Amino acid sequence: MIPKYRKQFNQEFSDEKYKQLKEILAQKSGMQPAFRISESPIFLTKEFEGKLLDASESILSQIKALPAELLQKAVPDNCRVPNDTDQPHFFTIDFGVCKNENGEIEPQLIELQAFPSLYAFQKAYEDTFCEVYPFLSDIRNTMPHETFKQHLKEVIVGDENPEHVILLEIFPEKQKTAIDFALTEKLLGIKTVCLTKIKKEGKRLFYENKGKQIEIKRIYNRVIFDELDRIPDLVTEFDFREEVEVKWITHPNWFFKISKFLLPLLQHQFVPKSYFLHEFPESENLEDFVLKPLFSFAGGGVNLNPTKEITDAIKDKENYILQRKVNYEPIFEDINGDFAKAEIRLLYVWKENDDHPILLENLGRMTKAAMVNVDFNKKDAIWIGSSNAFFAEG
Repeated sequence: MIPKYRKQFNQEFSDEKYKQLKEILAQKSGMQPAFRISESPIFLTKEFEGKLLDASESILSQIKALPAELLQKAVPDNCRVPNDTDQPHFFTIDFGVCKNENGEIEPQLIELQAFPSLYAFQKAYEDTFCEVYPFLSDIRNTMPHETFKQHLKEVIVGDENPEHVILLEIFPEKQKTAIDFALTEKLLGIKTVCLTKIKKEGKRLFYENKGKQIEIKRIYNRVIFDELDRIPDLVTEFDFREEVEVKWITHPNWFFKISKFLLPLLQHQFVPKSYFLHEFPESENLEDFVLKPLFSFAGGGVNLNPTKEITDAIKDKENYILQRKVNYEPIFEDINGDFAKAEIRLLYVWKENDDHPILLENLGRMTKAAMVNVDFNKKDAIWIGSSNAFFAEG
């Protein structure tokens, strides 16, 4: 798509520039990314961007109209955290770049979450693409860097001293997203702290910095709560389910409330039909659907070719959905004349007193594999991995 920019990028591309792209990201963050960085940005038309935004607006309106008690049903009892909020601080929504039966390129909803993504990294990544390929600056995100920083700071730090705000993760140095943590620290002046290092006194939480105990007043939460049970012999002083005097950014319950749980409830031409597994009608053909656990992360547990034997063997069918398959279209041409497929994630922040979230950035994923996830790519391919989308007139 957008032949002009694709042609120019492919002509300017070199292995040296790809190496330079990764080196600049490493310099900005102080570390190498633990996931594959795509050689190429994703070029999409303004018309396609309009379709993305139209679908997102419709989906947001539908979610806001849902009763709070319905959303509460999505939260497992063993994962419920006290002091829930009226709305989340983050909203991210993933669309595949697909082709419809009329041969038109259009977005199709893949999933959505009220959970933070790689906000700081994607801004640095977009900036770096523009540094290495200056012509991209003509079609970059129009939001100034300071405005981006201010929006993110207002949501995560608020009016608090950054010393009392932490990015919380479990074993953060082992996470593939550690580069985003490092860039967030530099951008906002907050510390990344492992859950195992949190100290608790009554209802107050503390972390240690340079030998001092610092009280935690706001938690930028990056822990997938339900994954904690899968970590053997995990010892912590603080349990999420306890009442504590902190502000969650965003509250952990929203991870469950805005999730695949909502997919069967949403309607739009860019939303594939979905069913809870226990409600899958006999009139539908199982071969036309993908099986997904409700609360998996990074593509875990997804089955592209479910069979009746597989679905019959699942005991907790209410915790799975079947989503109609979509056709990711390989339209992103590499320097060898091969084509990659892609997925776009829109990254919103939602300020507490605002009726509507603000779109800050996007995250792209490119692949030549069956699943659009960086973990499923072949190691020797190009034009695959994490990317960033640029939109221009086609």
